[in-house]
Amino acid sequence: MSNDVKVEVVEIKGSGKCPMGIKVGDTFEFGAFPPADLCVWATYVIFPFVTALRFGGDFKEFEEEEGVVHCCCIDPKNPVVFRLSRIVD
Repeated sequence: MSNDVKVEVVEIKGSGKCPMGIKVGDTFEFGAFPPADLCVWATYVIFPFVTALRFGGDFKEFEEEEGVVHCCCIDPKNPVVFRLSRIVD
């Protein structure tokens, strides 16, 4: 069984602006396919984390909350920080 994952933008470091138009507070739902409006570079970075969360994996050594992980995109000047959380039905 798999779950969807909520992707929430929690911070944009550097200038505070993402060149792809992503903003703090934006949310996406990632299921079997990535959301169409999520930047392709962010998708590449978060995909392994989303896959693990969708199929029951956890990142307990990195996070305090079960089913949640934080990661950021690869833009070295304006990294976008995402909070990924498993959606449990």
